Amino acid sequence: MNKQELKKRKIAYFTMEAGFDNKMSTYSGGLGVLAGDTLKSCADLGVSLIAVTLLNEKGYFAQKLDSNGAQAEAPAGWLKEKFLTLLPAQASVTIEGRQVKIQAWEYSIKGVTGATVPVYFLDTNLQENAEYDRALTSFLYGGDKWYRLCQEIILGIGGVRIIEAIGYKNIEKYHMNEGHAAFLALELLERTKKDGEQDVHKKYDLESVRNKCIFTTHTPVAAGHDRFPLDLVKKALHSKLPFEMPDIFIRDNEVNMTLIALNLSKYINGVAKKHGEVAREMFPGYSIDSITNGVHLSTWSAPAFKKLYDEHIPGWQADYFSLRYAMGIPKDEISRAHQEAKKELIDHVNARTQAGLDQDTFTIGFARRVTAYKRADLLLSDINRLMEINDKAGRLQIIYAGKAHPSDSGGKELIKNIFSKMKELNPRIKIAYLDNYDMTQGRLITSGVDLWLNNPLPPQEASGTSGMKACLNGVPNLSVLDGWWIEGCIENVTGWAIGTLHNQSMDSAQDAKDLYQKLEDIIIPLYYKDKDKWLAVMRHAIALNASFFNTQRMVQEYVTNAYL
Repeated sequence: MNKQELKKRKIAYFTMEAGFDNKMSTYSGGLGVLAGDTLKSCADLGVSLIAVTLLNEKGYFAQKLDSNGAQAEAPAGWLKEKFLTLLPAQASVTIEGRQVKIQAWEYSIKGVTGATVPVYFLDTNLQENAEYDRALTSFLYGGDKWYRLCQEIILGIGGVRIIEAIGYKNIEKYHMNEGHAAFLALELLERTKKDGEQDVHKKYDLESVRNKCIFTTHTPVAAGHDRFPLDLVKKALHSKLPFEMPDIFIRDNEVNMTLIALNLSKYINGVAKKHGEVAREMFPGYSIDSITNGVHLSTWSAPAFKKLYDEHIPGWQADYFSLRYAMGIPKDEISRAHQEAKKELIDHVNARTQAGLDQDTFTIGFARRVTAYKRADLLLSDINRLMEINDKAGRLQIIYAGKAHPSDSGGKELIKNIFSKMKELNPRIKIAYLDNYDMTQGRLITSGVDLWLNNPLPPQEASGTSGMKACLNGVPNLSVLDGWWIEGCIENVTGWAIGTLHNQSMDSAQDAKDLYQKLEDIIIPLYYKDKDKWLAVMRHAIALNASFFNTQRMVQEYVTNAYL
């Protein structure tokens, strides 16, 4: 990149993970895929931005499931040289008194108009580094607390230093996508320190740092907010913390990454309107806005739908809002595109699992990270009731996918439970579980099922984006009213709700009852007996939801509310 171009870039976006390509194992799930989608739309819209992330050259993990659903993990390595260019610039951070050198690999995203966004992957696998330090950018979310702490020092402090070494001297805004990168704010604060100044409020220029920092929080779940024992951080960073101002970053004798980001950012946002409310309750006293997430439509549309939109809405990839004109696409063409996407999915599933799924059967999809609050097995909680629905309302089949975090024993048990229920229901209701869920399978499932199911325990879904990908491909949602679905659900028009907004009982039995009732009385009969109305719901999902819940609209909101 030439010097003029380096000078023009004013915004640096920091994220622990980012998903761009299925062959680059640099993401674990929703957060990373969202980051990738965001940066693709920045390129599409010509936003003058750069991004910083970790290399994660051995990936998150490859999932293997045995016949009982027991999960085994293996490294998911990828060939960085195939996708990235190594830059000559280097920087370093000091961890535990050792100098840890960092190099950067560049990945370039090209937008629809030809504008680009460079992404810098930080890498500590250099010969000059100690053996342990060389592996710090190997595994995404791997290792113990110490490993994670070292990774976040590299991302935050190392990230600021490496982009300066590359030549970016005019960065005006640093956007922290989650608290993982919050050490960057302490690095910026350290640079304002006036040696010899006794008054702590004059010693550091907090306001200048706040004016540069933006923080997006993505989770209402306490475990999603990183905290490290103070002694551990002192061991790692020695004197690099402004200990005179502990309120900025220390709570309960822990360094709280969310607290750093909250205290040192001028603009803070949650990722859906409801999540903004929840975040304000979690962190009283902070001004927290909301920008509802979206998806990069060009990435997630099935080939059949891409072709359909190209024919009926030329230029849609440069203007996602124009998908509102999907109301003019004939229903039979939407039906044909869906059948194409469904055939692609069913063929893939049968080849992978030998489940014997059928293209003419009503198909429910559920795919996301497997953890307790997402309740992957809610649909299977009463298998007698499910068989009754299958026999009375119309035949159904289910496709599951999702990884449990290696240390989440509860999530792993959930997968085993699904496998157990699969065997009980077979052959009356066929169920397939695809292992090693990734971006390719995500696109196939969200575009190929007939109904997208999402049933987390409210209010623990910050936003959710998989259902948005389904809408784009004309697949209606059945979901609890949490996250984005509060904004996207128009009952019987874009999909259906489990429960009501004013009666969220946190009762899984009640939610299961409501879920079964909706399937039996409304959804499955509509699918089999009133194709015209079913196709109307599909068309509204595209025109009303996909045209709004996308990263073009989302990035425009960040530019207006945060970057300017």
